[in-house]
Amino acid sequence: MPNLYRQERLGELIAEELSDLLRTRMKDPRIGFVSITRVEVSGDLAHAKVYVSVLGSDEERNNTMAALKRATGFLRHELAGRLVLRHVPELVFKLDLSLEKGAEVMQLIKQIEQEHAQKQQQQQTSQASVSAQPATEEEQNQASDATEAE
Repeated sequence: MPNLYRQERLGELIAEELSDLLRTRMKDPRIGFVSITRVEVSGDLAHAKVYVSVLGSDEERNNTMAALKRATGFLRHELAGRLVLRHVPELVFKLDLSLEKGAEVMQLIKQIEQEHAQKQQQQQTSQASVSAQPATEEEQNQASDATEAE
């Protein structure tokens, strides 16, 4: 039975070390602004899926993913020197679009809030214009009758 705690710990450690390696040791110009979002380690600790988020256009994403795929052996070798493990997991890089989807959702929420605020403002101005209209003759007569009765 796999030890889930060990899988999570190893995934966090791999993510931290890979982030450092990408920042300091990788000299490939194709690798753009990459951030590692999470690492999933298999139960036997032999495989690790590394989810990365790439900031940039589709072409930059594709170039970055190709560069990471080519650098897998180098990164695994470097991890072997940094981690105290008998076998370093095989790395597979996957593109993670969750950050972009989250940004799109936030943009939609802001747009809905702005539309809602505009509707409320229009309702308030229409109510204010209705109350600011001059009263009809009947309403004026009723108002004068009420003041005379007092």
